[in-house]
Amino acid sequence: MKTIIITGANSGLGFECAKNILLENPGYFIVMACRSIEKAEKSKSELIKMTKNENIAVMELNLSSLNSVRKFAENFKQAGYPPLFGIVCNAGISNSNVGVTEDGFDIVFGTNHLGHFLLTVLLLPLVEENGRITVVSSDMHNPPNGLTYRGAEELAHPASKINDIYSQSKLCNLYFTYELAGRLSEMGRKITVNAFNPGLLTDTNFHVNSTRSFSEDFMKKVADRIGYLSESGKALADMVTKPYYGENTGKYNDRGEEIPSSELSYNAENAKKLWESSVNYTKLQKNETLDGLL
Repeated sequence: MKTIIITGANSGLGFECAKNILLENPGYFIVMACRSIEKAEKSKSELIKMTKNENIAVMELNLSSLNSVRKFAENFKQAGYPPLFGIVCNAGISNSNVGVTEDGFDIVFGTNHLGHFLLTVLLLPLVEENGRITVVSSDMHNPPNGLTYRGAEELAHPASKINDIYSQSKLCNLYFTYELAGRLSEMGRKITVNAFNPGLLTDTNFHVNSTRSFSEDFMKKVADRIGYLSESGKALADMVTKPYYGENTGKYNDRGEEIPSSELSYNAENAKKLWESSVNYTKLQKNETLDGLL
């Protein structure tokens, strides 16, 4: 038995991913890492009923709180679950969220990037060799009208609302993916780190408010980006469990197909600086993660 942590597993893509793993892979134990224990427990009951598989547990995790992330990591270490095989960094929030985290960072940047950065790096010492880190990004890291990276400091502490903050955070997901994959490879660690694009999922509650505000012209531009929850959930589950996906690292998977991400996403200097800033923002210490990673 091996453990897979899925953030935001109580609904949407995370729920579908968990469902597919439980249905097809009795050898995995799912940890639903969710902000609301009440919602997660309800979803856990639904998953058990749907899959007839009880290899699942709920743990509290608020990605917008660095203290919550640290507490989750400590609680997981003490929980006695099967060895950690995979982490699915799935949870995220959209542009419609405004404000700052309890640590003073922009709420979207703090949740979508910084929380997952800290979670993953803290748990890396527990991940098995040949384990997998899967980061849910988005093709909106490269929006139809293009994107100019603003840099970590402006994203973390913006002077005013950043209208493209979601796209910026999804670009940060890719910088994190590629930088972590490279560092682990240099260390000789056989842990794959790959990114996943589920497409624009209009059949979830994530984009309910956003899609209503999208113009008809915009929707035409992104027609080829529309994804479907059932298909994307299955594709994400496959990335976590299928042998093929354990052979490659530092890749971008678009709903089951490995493709290049944007040219901007391969800027190694941006990725390195974001990594260094993230270490500083989260106050990570060398003794908290794999030796030689920081």
